[in-house]
Amino acid sequence: MDELKPSAPNSPPLTPLGFLDRAATVYGDSTSIIYNETSYTWAQTHRRCLQLASSLVSLGIKPGHVVSVLAPNVPPMYELHFAVPMSGAVLNTINIRLNSSMVSILLHHSESKLVFVDPQFYSVLRDALKDLIDPPVVVLITDIYVDAPSSLAVDHTYEGLIEMGDPDFKWVRPKSEWDPMVLNYTSGTTSAPKGVVHCHRGLFIVTVDTLIHWSVPKQPVYLWTIPMFHCNGWSFAWAMAAVGGTNVCLRKVEIATIYDNINNHHVTHMCGAPIVLNMLANATNFKRLNHSVHILVGGSPPPAVVLSQAESVGFKVDHGYGLTETGGLAVFCAWKQEWNQLPTSERMRLKARQGVRTIGMTEIDVVDHETGVSVTQDGSSLGEIVLRGGSIMLGYLKDPIGTAKCMDGKHGWFYTGDVGVMHPDGYLEIKDRSKDVIISGGENVSSVEVESVLYSHPLVNEAAVVARPDEFWGETPCAFVSLKAESDQVTEKEIIEYCRERMAHYMVPKSIVFKDELPKTSTGKIQKFVLRDMAKSMSNGALKQ
Repeated sequence: MDELKPSAPNSPPLTPLGFLDRAATVYGDSTSIIYNETSYTWAQTHRRCLQLASSLVSLGIKPGHVVSVLAPNVPPMYELHFAVPMSGAVLNTINIRLNSSMVSILLHHSESKLVFVDPQFYSVLRDALKDLIDPPVVVLITDIYVDAPSSLAVDHTYEGLIEMGDPDFKWVRPKSEWDPMVLNYTSGTTSAPKGVVHCHRGLFIVTVDTLIHWSVPKQPVYLWTIPMFHCNGWSFAWAMAAVGGTNVCLRKVEIATIYDNINNHHVTHMCGAPIVLNMLANATNFKRLNHSVHILVGGSPPPAVVLSQAESVGFKVDHGYGLTETGGLAVFCAWKQEWNQLPTSERMRLKARQGVRTIGMTEIDVVDHETGVSVTQDGSSLGEIVLRGGSIMLGYLKDPIGTAKCMDGKHGWFYTGDVGVMHPDGYLEIKDRSKDVIISGGENVSSVEVESVLYSHPLVNEAAVVARPDEFWGETPCAFVSLKAESDQVTEKEIIEYCRERMAHYMVPKSIVFKDELPKTSTGKIQKFVLRDMAKSMSNGALKQ
């Protein structure tokens, strides 16, 4: 059989970049992008990406070079997901919430050769470049809806590069499907984000995988509420080209804007962190949707009560789990028709579970961290979630030690650092990040379980639970809570009593801190490291505030 194996020249590498070529052929006259009053067709988007890729090559960008972007969810950010790797370069999308110091660190670490910057974030980039000995070429993204800074020091403009590019450019295909295509830095919930490198093959797999599991039809209308800089929008930057969808771009995520765009453009699909789902479900100024919208939620487990509220408004919620290191979703809560007959509370409990592996994942498991042995599938035995499959990262850039710590080179397992359980039916459920498990008096307290109870309180808008140092117990659960805008006052004692009636007493928060809003990353994740510092300072005698 060996003589039938294709040689390398006859085996074009897998890459999601080819989705754009196909979209231009099949959906050429259909709308690809909508942004305020601006719109493009797939034929236009294809041509613009080719011209931009051509210009990047003419500027000296070579295969393997890193090209960075500092921009919100505007059309150029979408186009760059194709244009940059079509030039052979590696795309690096930078978190727009980072300060200039961190942006400087990332540009230095990635050795970025060129950076595209939106005018809104020009001052951040300008300050970031001051400390770089060999700064990258700067290209200003032009946007008629945003005023550019009065004083600019840029080398090129975005539209200028497109105009000078060749629309018949033959884009640079990867020599191997294992060639790096993107560099994504972890979301910044810690002080030292790591550079996650993904290849063409992995991104092709996770893109097709996600379309299959979410049952995305041809030509959906997709609203960009998840940042494209975060894990490339969970791979939907390429997925929308694969199905000829319409990308509705948003410069800023605001509830009123989201609802306006849903209604004006008949949005069918969107993604978001649980906090976004919570905001949509509790937007009291808006009535029920006039059509159903599919929303895919990832990240920490959404409380069952939030799922129920969102569905009552008109959102059809699906739930999955993935990490920057998996390129997107690796686990999906595959729904069974018979579950539709269950009571609402039971349906929401099942939907809050992360689910089963996607077809692109070879295996998932929950294992004892010390022995590596699978835990009992009883829904209560805790262990670390491990994954292996087609979309796992190549590794962390310039960090072989960090890569080795989480990747088992012999067996191919990726150790996520997330704590979960496996239910008897084979469905996975996350219980916590390993660092978020609270050990109180020898008992393991899942912050996620406590948060779920807090979210069920009718006056609670947001909740996060962290460990507060305690001389007697070692640690105790400390809950940070924000209340709904129209809420009456509720006391710390009342919240604690509410929890005491609904969970084991050792899990009940010993202290409640009320905040107007909880600190979050740009992707909607609550920054627990900030809250942990606050809880620690409280134990050192600081006043709660």
